[in-house]
Amino acid sequence: MSLKEYLDKKRRFVDETLDRWLPAAPGDRLKEAMRYSLMAGGKRVRPILAIAACEACGEKMERALPVGCALEMIHTYSLIHDDLPAMDNDDVRRGRPTAHKAFDEATAILAGDSLLTEAFRILSQKGREIGISAAILVDVISDISLASGFEGMAGGQMLDLQFEGKDVGAAELENIHRHKTGKLLQVAVVTGGKVGGGTPEQIEALSRFGQAIGLAFQIADDILDVEGWENKEWKNAGGDAKNKKVTYPSVLGLAASKKKAQELIETAHEALRPFGNEAQALREIASYIIQRRN
Repeated sequence: MSLKEYLDKKRRFVDETLDRWLPAAPGDRLKEAMRYSLMAGGKRVRPILAIAACEACGEKMERALPVGCALEMIHTYSLIHDDLPAMDNDDVRRGRPTAHKAFDEATAILAGDSLLTEAFRILSQKGREIGISAAILVDVISDISLASGFEGMAGGQMLDLQFEGKDVGAAELENIHRHKTGKLLQVAVVTGGKVGGGTPEQIEALSRFGQAIGLAFQIADDILDVEGWENKEWKNAGGDAKNKKVTYPSVLGLAASKKKAQELIETAHEALRPFGNEAQALREIASYIIQRRN
């Protein structure tokens, strides 16, 4: 199976599961807003990484669905809030008007809040239903909470806002990116491995892999914001410059940024050496991260 076939298959499976676990409720404005952003056709990178890590540790992909869907809800909530006028003030997301444009600002805020809390209900309830032990679920919930909050994604977003328009060195920039984007990608791989029954050695290897691809993914996004997305309607290019965001191209330059991303993918591949062919999907996803055009 090619990587494209693998990604398409897993994406469809995740979409079907999200649609089932957060069903439509006509007339419920809040739920409509939640589904508007959640079902807007994202790449589903985080759930697919969780699935691939779970499979690398020997379990079937169904085992990772509660983790993957919870992470996609958390990721979507962060995008809704990130697009708000108080933050990046974006009009377009995934080729459609952003949530606060399609509904209103208050509804968008509440939709984000609700997706965040719904993520943990899905994780705990569906996790129990498919037989994940309470001990593993508590461990996974702790990991995801840490990666999402002030020591992870939200903390990285705060740093990103604080450093807008300021001179920042490579070390500070890496710290922002590792938290803002990297932590949630890393935890997807780690928690996917944990629900997949990974050994401590495998989880450590997956953590190193996730840390490398998490930073590479954000660098690739920074580069795309300069060079432009293949699908011009997917997201407005040039938003980072407009908002005076600190990015790898603005600090290191475009060529050095591409080199840094490639080095991180090589580090990610090296981290997977303890695995055999069962981790091939993870290896290919790592390479895809810096080759994608959307």
